Parts: sequence; structure tokens; C-alpha cells
Amino acid sequence: MTLLSRRSALKLGLAGSALLATSPWAMAQLRIVVEGANFQPLPIAIPDFASSDPTFGREIADIVRNNLKRSGLFLPLDPASLPVQVGDVNATPDFNIWRTANVDALVMGAVERGGQISSSVRVWDTQQAAQVVGKSYNTDPNSARRIAHIVSDAIYEQLTGGTGYFDTRVIYVAESGPKANRTRRLAIMDQDGANVQYLTDGSNMALTPRFGPNNDLVTYMNFADGNPQVYLLQLSTGQQQRLANVGSMTFAPRFSPDGNTVAFSVEQAGATNLYAVGTGGGQPVQLTSGAAIDTAPSYSPDGSRILFESDRGGSPQIYMMGASGGNAQRISFGQGSYSTPVWSPKGDLVAFTRQSGGQFHIGVMNPDGSGERLLYSSFHAEGPTWAPNGRVIMFFQDPGGNDGPRLMSVDIWGRNVLTISTETYASDPSWSALRG
Repeated sequence: MTLLSRRSALKLGLAGSALLATSPWAMAQLRIVVEGANFQPLPIAIPDFASSDPTFGREIADIVRNNLKRSGLFLPLDPASLPVQVGDVNATPDFNIWRTANVDALVMGAVERGGQISSSVRVWDTQQAAQVVGKSYNTDPNSARRIAHIVSDAIYEQLTGGTGYFDTRVIYVAESGPKANRTRRLAIMDQDGANVQYLTDGSNMALTPRFGPNNDLVTYMNFADGNPQVYLLQLSTGQQQRLANVGSMTFAPRFSPDGNTVAFSVEQAGATNLYAVGTGGGQPVQLTSGAAIDTAPSYSPDGSRILFESDRGGSPQIYMMGASGGNAQRISFGQGSYSTPVWSPKGDLVAFTRQSGGQFHIGVMNPDGSGERLLYSSFHAEGPTWAPNGRVIMFFQDPGGNDGPRLMSVDIWGRNVLTISTETYASDPSWSALRG
């Protein structure tokens, strides 16, 4: 598994200072402003990247086009309709040609593959005749797709004012076989479904994988001992171990923001309560007590609070408490039951699953429970996970019958519902942070 340092990839100035000259005034002009459902995607022209291998240049440009299109914020124009088919990153465009073609945002890129991959990209505001992005990258020859994702992030960040999320991965449960006897194993892929790798062999059922903040440590539920138990898996080495020896079943794990602690549920003597334990081991600390079912803990981004699901009031609802436990307050008050709360990376929203009216709903609310909005509804949908920029949510949806679950995504405005292509049925997604 090749790891590319984002800092080492962002080696600016490969094509000289002219490439990096950026006009703040142009950036202020060419900027996407999203206002709920009334938003129109920004048309953007991306000719094939210049390369001594035209097929490779087209491949990298295609990945960038697909990333931006899938974000829902951009509308890449058909490359065949463009007045220039292959970009020239070293020349200033003929802006009159592009204005005549009604192109406001123009991407020119170049990429070469040899002992290393080198790529450069410039984004132009054709109306202002000014450059708004100019960056260059070098990396190892196994990271071609990552170069395309990092380029996509640079374009997204400059034109939206937000953080990109394309250079990320998703870990999930790959499901195969007949519905009555499914094999469930852990798999990992790029956020767009490429580069799938299987992390467990399916001999023991694996569920609810969750990324740690360093993108290398994963916690999940392993059935190797008969009953489910929380395990840790290190991606770089493949080593795994049981996290804690407490209760007859441990499940629903999730990391603290610093990655040093995992909160999880423990079933013991008929009760289910929340515990936390350090990733290095030690004695688990009990966070809740009582006869209710407390599960699905999620830390706030600053680590000070925990959201969780509990039926202590008679039906599953979302509660909030301090990270050390105690004084839990209910925050969900809509119709039906609530589950799987997940704090957004920004801390401004909470994603959840709600069951009401015979449907499952993926929604968001403010951390105090106000401002609830339902983003997606279907026969069966659950398990939201956040992109690291806090603008997109991935979840899984099961159509029922003999079919199996599939991964889907929706943005926080309830637009741009996408199906994520996977080799097998797929559930329980967990989105990584931006790769380092």
C-alpha cells in the first residue's frame, strides 16, 4: 500500500513563479456560492491533460472531471465540445475563444509518468482573464489516481472556499453470497469506488468498521469469538487485536478525535452501556449505567462531548453527555425513533438515521436538536458517515427482496444523491480524513 505525503506532493513552483501567481481579485469573482436547493452547478472546462502519453493525460483529466461532477457543485463540459482538446499549462489561454464558448472556469493541466509522476494545473477565470489556481505536484509512479484527486481538491477548495474531500478513502463491509448466508468482510476503496482492497477474508463476520483520525487504525466488530467483540486493525501492518475484555458482547465502536480512545457498547447481565478504553489497552471506563440500551457513541470534534443512542425514554432517541459520562440530555424530538448519530467534522451538524412513517430517513440537525432536515428517505437506509469537509454524507441503502445493500451519498442540502459503485453489496461505510 503506497502512502503519499500530502505535504511532499504539494511542491509548488515546478513551472516557475508565473504558474503560482494568483490574483486575489479573480478568486473573489470566480467563486461558487451554495444556497440550499436553489444552487446551479458551475460549468467548468477541463481539456485533456497534456502528456507524452495522451491516454494517460486523458485518464487523469477524466478522474478530475468525474470528481468535480460527483460533488454536485460543478458541471464539467463535454471535452469533445471544447475549442481546445488538450490543455497547455505553460501558456496563457486565448480568453476570447473561451468566452465565445461561454466558459467562465477553465482548467489546464499537464502530467507525465516516468521514475515519478509530475503534474501541474492552472485554473483560469476567463471573464477576468486571470489565474485563480496554479499548483504543481510530484509523487511516486503508483499514485496516479491520488494526483488526480489532489488536483481535484485544489480546484474544489479554491472555487468553493471549502475543503476538498477527493483524496480520501472509505472502509466498508463487503457483502456477498445468498441473503440467508452472507459473507461479510472488511474492504477499503478510494472515495470514488476505485482501488478496492479486502482487509479480512470473511471467515469471521466483520461489521461497523470505523476509521481512526490518522487513517491507519481501524476499529470494528469481529465475530471470531462467537459473540461480537471490538477489535483494532492497523492498515499499514495488517495486525489486529481485541480491544477490551469486558462483558459478553462489545460492539458499536468509534474513536475519539485524538485517536487515543475508543468508545463502545458493552452488553452485560441484560444491560447495554457505554464504555471507553485507550487504544493501548488498560481498564475500560464505564460511561453510562442503567437498564436501557445505550449504543452508537460519537465524540464531538473537540472531544468534550459524546452523542449516543438510547431507549431509556421508551424508544430509541439521541442523547448528549460529557465525554466522561453523566448528565445525558435528549436532543431528538421528531416523530419516530432515532439512531446512529454522527457528529460532523466541523461540529456544526449531527447526522442520524430516523424511522418514521414506515420509512427510513437520513437527516441532519444542529447539536442542540434544532433545525432538523431529512435529506433522503427510502424503504431502508441507515449508517451515515461524513466526508471530512462536512458537506457530504455517505450511507447505505437496502432495496429489500433478494438484493443487497449499496452505498449512497447525499450533500447536506439534500441534493446530488449518488450511488457509489462497489464490486459487491456494501454496507456500514466509514469515511477517512484527508490523506496525509
